[in-house]
Formats: sequence, structure tokens, C-alpha cells
Amino acid sequence: MSLRLFLDSESAIPGEMLVEEKERSPMYDIPALMKRHDNGPVLVFNKVKGSSFKIVSGLCGTRNRIFRAIGADSQTYYSRIIDATNHPVPPILEESGPVTEVREKPDLMKLPVLTHYEKDPGPYITSGIVVARSPDGKFQNASMHRLLVLDRDHMAIRIVPRHLYALHQEAKKQGKDLQVAISIGNHPAVTVGANSGPKFGVDELGVANALLGGELKLVRCKHVDVKVPAESEIVIEAVIKKDKLVDEGPFVDLTGTYDIVRKQPIVEVVGIMRRKDPIYQAILPGGSEHKLLMGLPKEARMYDGITKAVPEVRGVRLTLGGSCWFHAAVSIRKQAEGDGKNALLAAFGSNPSVKHVVVVDEDINIDDVNEVEWALATRFQGDEDMIKIRKARGSTLDPSSDQEKILTTKIGFDATIPWNKAKEKFEKAKMPEK
Repeated sequence: MSLRLFLDSESAIPGEMLVEEKERSPMYDIPALMKRHDNGPVLVFNKVKGSSFKIVSGLCGTRNRIFRAIGADSQTYYSRIIDATNHPVPPILEESGPVTEVREKPDLMKLPVLTHYEKDPGPYITSGIVVARSPDGKFQNASMHRLLVLDRDHMAIRIVPRHLYALHQEAKKQGKDLQVAISIGNHPAVTVGANSGPKFGVDELGVANALLGGELKLVRCKHVDVKVPAESEIVIEAVIKKDKLVDEGPFVDLTGTYDIVRKQPIVEVVGIMRRKDPIYQAILPGGSEHKLLMGLPKEARMYDGITKAVPEVRGVRLTLGGSCWFHAAVSIRKQAEGDGKNALLAAFGSNPSVKHVVVVDEDINIDDVNEVEWALATRFQGDEDMIKIRKARGSTLDPSSDQEKILTTKIGFDATIPWNKAKEKFEKAKMPEK
């Protein structure tokens, strides 16, 4: 179950792939084309200036493409992701695989890493799945992190206070560098699994394997004690230094604005293994692929949480306009007064990053912002149907919030039909069909 097999299947679908044969530069040029075709087809760049590698982007750039990758649709992907997260399947360990075809000394300059925006401090690896073994050797963790290339064998990694951060802190306590491997170029289901967010101690590659029906195979790295997907295109073997920090940023994050510069750990590369003719995978910072990969797993967790609060949830969407992070639309089948507000509270409780939530009735298409706005216009009263929560924990990505204390104000809009009014007053007019 490789990136290449997925590319083959997508190429057979009209309009799902665009191949660029003209030579393009990894500095600004290729990213500009990625931005132009955002939320569109998979892009394949066959000729890259200064490199013999091909570049591919947009693998997870649309919802339907992600659904095909994990064997789901717009209604079943919630349960598909939740089931895989709750019941991971350990991958099969192989002696070798396609990614072990070539082993090289560290030289990041051979990779066609992209420089995306005018204020970027340098080229960023954006599709790397960082696999780390816990210092006690009991489990692995896989997660996605941006990596700023500093020189031939050093990078800066942005680590937020989650699982990889905890492993790095534990290694530091023991006076050790943290051993990691950065896997680039994977089947989209592996990428979704890496973003699934299971509880600490659960290997996200097991979640990916469950999404792939048990077909994911791993191989051991040579220089670090880590197992990685055998069909990766490129794997960078490295250590996250215990005591070396460097400026990282500014970087364009989900909001399309620049994240701040911080002191972040240095990654020291100790080896590279790859396929003979590798394909470098790139994700546009702030693009739809970036947003959907971050948002879809959170949608699944929100759906799971809201269904525990109200009888029937028809759908949950973290919207592209809200960076698939801050804004959610929730569709329910209302069965009693108060269902809308219970759904709002459950939405906030199941996703601390979400800032504004609109709950609508089942007749509203939550994939159509005009319909959601219409529901607000015709079914919502500000003095009765709004919930306001001040000084709640939010997201560091919100530039309007208190980014030092990570506090924000959250607002919920209950745009469901008032229970005390005749439903007929809110029905959309229909025309008879001939």
C-alpha cells in the first residue's frame, strides 16, 4: 500500500491528476503552482530544477480523495477513523523493502525541499512523518511536524506540547538524544493515521495499518532503533538533540498567516535511505491539504463526542474558511428543546481548538456555507440561541487570542428550528417536478 499505487489509482480518474513536464524550481515556483491548484488535482512535477527526484503534492487535497484512500465516504469516515484509532493493528515487520534500496550518508541538499513563501527562513519539509521510539523502548509514536533545513545534516523541528514533546522531554531527563526517523512519501492512509491523535502510547502506524486493512509493512532503520513504513519513498534517520536549540520560523501555518519565531530543537541527521528513483512528497503550508489532514481526524473525534450528547448527529465539518481548525458546522436531527445547545457544548468539549460552532437541522447542507448562513439568518436569535464561553483554552494558532496564556472566547450558535414554533414556517419552498 504505497504512494505509487495510490497515484496509479488516481490517474485513472478523469480530472484527478495534473502532470507538469516543464522544469520547475523548488524555490517559490512549484509552491506557486500548488497554490494555484489548491483543493484540486494531484500535482506531479516530473522535472525539478537541481534534482533528479520527482515531486508530488495534493494527495490529500480534497475530502473525496482522502475518503478513497481510507475506503470510506462522507458518512462513514467518522466511524472508519474512530474504529482504527480505538483498534490499531500492529504492522508486519519485514527484513527489507523498497525504501531500503539505497542507503546514503547524510546530505539534505540532495532532496528537492521547497521554499514556499517570501518570509520563509529557508526550505521546509512539510510532509515528514516523524516516528520516534520511547526512551524505555516500549512503544513508537508517529506524528507530523514541520522541519526547517539548516544545512546538509541539520534541521530545526517545531514540537508542540504533545506526544513527541513528551518523549523528547523524557529523553532529556535521561541525558539522551531522542532517536527518530522521518518518513517522506507515503500512502495517504498512513498520513491520516499519523494525524489521528490516539492516546499516548498508541502507535499511530497501527492506526494507519487498520485503515489499510492490515497491509502496512515496516522495516528497521540502520542507524536508529525505529521502524518505518517499508514503502516510503525517503526516510531520514536522525536524533533530536537534547540540549541544542535554534530559531525556527516564521512559518505559514493553517491560518495562512506567519507563525512566530521560537527556539526549537535541532535535528541531527545520521543517515538516509530511499528508493532508487524516489518521489518527494510536498504539502503546501496553509493549503487545503494541510487543513484537511489536520481537520478530518478532529471531525471524527467531535462526531464521536457529540453523539454521546444528542440522539442523532448527521454530520460534522471543520470548514476550510475556518482553517479546518477554528470553525465547525454540526448537523443534528433535533428531538427536543435544548438538543442544539447540548450539541454545542459537546462540540467544544471534544475539540479544545474550535472557536465558533454552528448547529443546524438535518435539512441544512453543512458543506454549503450559503445554507449554513441561511439557517443563521432565519432560525437564530442572538439573545436566546447563543452560548458564550470566556477565557477558555484555545489554540496557539489564533493570532487574535491571548497567545501567551492560550485563552480565547468561544461562541456557539444554535441555528436549529425553535421548538415552540411551527416547523412549516421554516421549510424551504419547493417546485413540483414534471
